[in-house]
Amino acid sequence: MSRDRVAVVGVGNVGATTAYALLLSGLAPDIVLINRDRKKAEGEAEDISHAEPWSHTTLVRAGGLEDCATAKVIVVAVGAGLRPGETRFDLLKKNAAIFRDLIPQIAATSRGGILLIATNPVDALTDYARKLSGFAPNRVVGSGTILDTARLRVLLGDHYGVDPQSVHAYVVGEHGDSQVPVWSAARIAGLSIEEFCRVRGVVYDKAALNDMALRTRSAYYRIVGQKGATFYGIASALVRVVRCVLRDQNTVLTVGSQMPEVLGLGDLTMSFPTIVNAQGIGGVVPLKLDPAEQEALARSAEAIQRQIAVIEEATTAG
Repeated sequence: MSRDRVAVVGVGNVGATTAYALLLSGLAPDIVLINRDRKKAEGEAEDISHAEPWSHTTLVRAGGLEDCATAKVIVVAVGAGLRPGETRFDLLKKNAAIFRDLIPQIAATSRGGILLIATNPVDALTDYARKLSGFAPNRVVGSGTILDTARLRVLLGDHYGVDPQSVHAYVVGEHGDSQVPVWSAARIAGLSIEEFCRVRGVVYDKAALNDMALRTRSAYYRIVGQKGATFYGIASALVRVVRCVLRDQNTVLTVGSQMPEVLGLGDLTMSFPTIVNAQGIGGVVPLKLDPAEQEALARSAEAIQRQIAVIEEATTAG
């Protein structure tokens, strides 16, 4: 591996913002931007490099897929966006076709790097990337619900008047409409939300929690409707995952990974509290769910399985 190199494949809004956030973090002394349009990658690399005097000494440059060979983390942010009138299944088919060509090329060069998938629909595409690459499951990580988890924690922090970093709450399952907020395990300062409300003299309002869950689930649509795209939150989330890998931190994040059979959900990729370290996936934490949450997670798994089936059908037809 070369100098903690991070390769970013696809430098649209998400990829370019991720590279910029990486520079500001000081994590990676070597950042390579890879894009089908080489000039786009060169322009983004030069622009980002001009922030170096005010942040960290970093080599930021355009490169090719051969640079993935020595990258410790390969962030895959390439893909089409959702156009008006299109369904998530339409988007899935388009991006699966891109992956069918791209991922084997990356796999052919990589010498042990971790694949970090950010392309949507991210759950099914992370699953597909694992199959296309032939990598061990621990080497393929999806951004999953790490952003949804962050969104929920921000809302909880704002509502209860505490720093979001003091909130521990998880969103699991699909990064999409079937995601599941795990209220039974949510904690503020070590207390359940209900207990926190009691000791703080605050009304425990289930309707407010349901509204926060809805706002978390609909954040993508709301932001896209207002500004056309989302990229700051996901870029920061991707940098957090990169930090865990490069620093071998064993941090628990709700990233997407192959789910173990012990959860009874079959062989698919979805998000659950997961240890992330230098090996990529260090293991899934068996968070205990209440019966309603377990049922909702099963429905979420079914939604992802339907997406996986769409990819398989498209592959067979192709």
